[in-house]
Amino acid sequence: MGEQKLAIDNPKIIKAWTFYDWANSVFPLVITSAIFPNFYDYVTTHENKEFIGHTVTFFGREFENQNIYTFVYAFALSIVVLISPILSGIADYLGNKKRFLQFFCYLGSISCMSLYFFSRKHLELSFIPFITATIGFWGSLVYYNSYLPEIASIENQDKVSAKGFAMGYFGSSLLLIICLVGIMVFKRNDETNTGFFRVEYSFLLTGIWWLGFAQYTFKNLPKLNHQPHGKDGKGLIAKGFKELRSVFKQVLKQPQLKRFLTGYFFYNMGVQTIMVVAVLFARNEIVWESEKAKTTSLIVSILIIQFVGIAGSFLFSKLSSIVGNIKALMVAIFIWIFICVFTYMFAYFPIHFYIVAFLVGLVMGGIQALSRSTYSKLLPETDDNTSFFSFFDVMEKLGMILGTVTFGIISETIGGMRPSILSLIIYFVLGFLILLTMKKSIGEKTA
Repeated sequence: MGEQKLAIDNPKIIKAWTFYDWANSVFPLVITSAIFPNFYDYVTTHENKEFIGHTVTFFGREFENQNIYTFVYAFALSIVVLISPILSGIADYLGNKKRFLQFFCYLGSISCMSLYFFSRKHLELSFIPFITATIGFWGSLVYYNSYLPEIASIENQDKVSAKGFAMGYFGSSLLLIICLVGIMVFKRNDETNTGFFRVEYSFLLTGIWWLGFAQYTFKNLPKLNHQPHGKDGKGLIAKGFKELRSVFKQVLKQPQLKRFLTGYFFYNMGVQTIMVVAVLFARNEIVWESEKAKTTSLIVSILIIQFVGIAGSFLFSKLSSIVGNIKALMVAIFIWIFICVFTYMFAYFPIHFYIVAFLVGLVMGGIQALSRSTYSKLLPETDDNTSFFSFFDVMEKLGMILGTVTFGIISETIGGMRPSILSLIIYFVLGFLILLTMKKSIGEKTA
């Protein structure tokens, strides 16, 4: 197939691109944030509806259940870090990143469905689909994000990126509400033999939603972004590394890009760690009236984050158009620092957690959308956008691994998750200070 250029600012292509956010954002909401963490915490601390403690056995050793969750998540991200740079280089070399996007989408969605079989009695095996679902989600985002500079002009990238996150927040919230209605209204009660909905059905619905709605993206997003660099299938791993070495050399020659990636590494470490541990922190560190009140309040908090996040994405997109991307990011980081300090010092009761949820929603979508579009604006003119975004992905995942593992180690060593918040404050402060050294205006791409 010959070269197939993407039309800049084509409404149909942009809609198809943003629709993948609608499709795959159900994974971070339902699986890593809302239902699965609550499900995991309950099934690992209860047997026959009786509380048996937070300690679980994993590969013959005892751990606190919330720490195993963070360690397994970090392990899954490590695999992404190892394979995605190679695969992205290969995708750019062959010019078929859409095929890779599809592969990781199918891997992630089918793995979500497989979580239906999660069991405390076979914890090591049960975590395998969680790991592969995580790989599928983050692996697909490398190829998905790399389309942004090819489908949107520089002046529209903030808005398009924000639209994608807003679509993701709205779509995932809709599925979460459907799952909650099933759990609360139609939940199966084995003692009375009533109801038909099991919590595990949420994981099936998540996979079906992700797989189904992604078909619209696959149908309307063009296959090729540039002429393939080669058609020879031999030595593709070596060619993938060659692509990466080329990108690394270019990054070193771009001072603004290099500084942004360094700052992003630190502040995103804090953002992503909070997204992973928020529910487990609330379950263990906030004083709730009852188990039922705990679960209900956490779901409400997550919905607050989602719907406030829609407004927050566009709010920071608008702010960036007024003060510039870097200053807007610094405002968001400052709010994150306040959130961490407030949580550490004052968040002990549900009302405090609702305040935290509102503030997190305000800045979570905004900082993610702006980070993606800021990086896109800083890229040099290139046909290797997938390889460049794999660097972005590697920086993100390394930060997430370090953040979640550090959080878990501090929690395991000191006891309790609250002291671990102090490490998050350090990450945000470092990211803020590095962005201070950047030029505050980002405009034309550099050659």
